[in-house]
Amino acid sequence: MTTVPDPEDLTARARIRDAAMRHIGEHGFERATIRGIAETAGVSLGLVRHHFGSKQALREACDEHLMKMIRRLNRQAADDPYGAGLNPAAVMGPYQPYLARALTEGWAAPLFDEMVDLGEGWIVEADKSRPDPPDVDARSRSTMIAAMALSATVLRQHVERGLGVDLTSPEGQVKLMRVLVDLYSHPLLSLEEAAEARKALDRGATA
Repeated sequence: MTTVPDPEDLTARARIRDAAMRHIGEHGFERATIRGIAETAGVSLGLVRHHFGSKQALREACDEHLMKMIRRLNRQAADDPYGAGLNPAAVMGPYQPYLARALTEGWAAPLFDEMVDLGEGWIVEADKSRPDPPDVDARSRSTMIAAMALSATVLRQHVERGLGVDLTSPEGQVKLMRVLVDLYSHPLLSLEEAAEARKALDRGATA
């Protein structure tokens, strides 16, 4: 399965948006300029202002584009969870520097919340077949899963070095998915050990 391109991505507005994501990913939002983005896109300064008006509006358009991609990947995963052609790392790869900037410079709240919302739905569904009752709510768990998933973007060079493979390659995606399948299917704690850990936490909370 592959991600179907959005018709909007063929427009001049989309080309400017993608250029902005590359430019901001390289320089950061504060250092990025409309003029620099226009030069990266190979268009006039006036055309950038015509389509977006301001640097802030342009960044918001970039964020919305990422959220649309994440929603699309989520729908594809729901339709075919084990689809061999579904490679989120390859799809998101060109936007990795921008996403890392958004996370480290502190403007990724809408994107993060979107991932938490989507993940919460998966967790609620998975809880229906869970053998033991959850100790914490689904949203809290989804929040931590989103944080761990996004940290791989910020730490991508280290993750790739540790795995010994380019995550955007077919081989990298297969290896990453095998690692995740193994981790998710073999908990580090048994149900008994988890129960003891919770008891210890309860004792600490009342001490």
